[in-house]
Amino acid sequence: MMDRLEHVLIRADSLLERLEKILPSTQPQPPAWQAAAAFRWDHQQRVLHPVPNFQRIALSDLSGIDDQKQRIQQNTLQFVRGGTANNVLLSGARGTGKSSLVKALLNEYATQGLRVIQIDKQGLIDLSHIVGLVQGRSERFILYCDDLSFNDAEPGYQALKAALDGDLVAFSDNLLIYATSNRRHLMPDYMQDNLATKYVGDEIHPAESVEEKVSLSERFGLWISFYPFTQDEYLQVATHWLAHHGWRQGLTDEVRTAALQWSLMRGSRSGRVAGQFAKDWCGQHVAK
Repeated sequence: MMDRLEHVLIRADSLLERLEKILPSTQPQPPAWQAAAAFRWDHQQRVLHPVPNFQRIALSDLSGIDDQKQRIQQNTLQFVRGGTANNVLLSGARGTGKSSLVKALLNEYATQGLRVIQIDKQGLIDLSHIVGLVQGRSERFILYCDDLSFNDAEPGYQALKAALDGDLVAFSDNLLIYATSNRRHLMPDYMQDNLATKYVGDEIHPAESVEEKVSLSERFGLWISFYPFTQDEYLQVATHWLAHHGWRQGLTDEVRTAALQWSLMRGSRSGRVAGQFAKDWCGQHVAK
């Protein structure tokens, strides 16, 4: 009986050894901070992955958004220098440079210690863990949430709301949140929400659902709005990217007409559409 039990224990021990080799380690590996200036948060594995080949876009490449660029650059510069700064919500028209602006800031200030951690909304429930990873480090971190929006009752919504303002645990002073969204209040607006708004005398009392939606976006200290480009702004951006991709003849009548037709086909005048046009035109007309 004892021999049989000993045999079972030996086999069980061997099986456990094999499982330990297959299963991921329970001890999390520290982030490879020196590997890159940009990182991506993996919600499934709860680890930071370095992104060594992040997009090399410069602030000078972004046209038509000078006011927005100046405001977020000033906020970021204060942060990088160790001063106080605000969390930022960049909202508005699609393709106008919201995401590109955050990437350009990293390229501008990476040598001064700026780091960017990209996170999706599912990963926002791990905010407290990320704060623990960066707390006490000398680098300055921007937690970057791209194209952020929520539906009702999503777990990341409450986590972000608490982290911005209201959590008992202090937010790390070397971490800011920069979020981009096509929605200013990050949540869908429904007609029934507005119908519940009440008018008492000369005062407007918004419905609780409206107040709840506004309460998240207003916790961002800095709101930066982006608007559809005018025709001249669109052509200015297209001219920049044409030169960037090797076109040396400027905005001739032929190129101008083609650029406008391109925007009509896309149903939009934006920096993104202008850049796409420039790639197409130069791909056809610039000799390699």
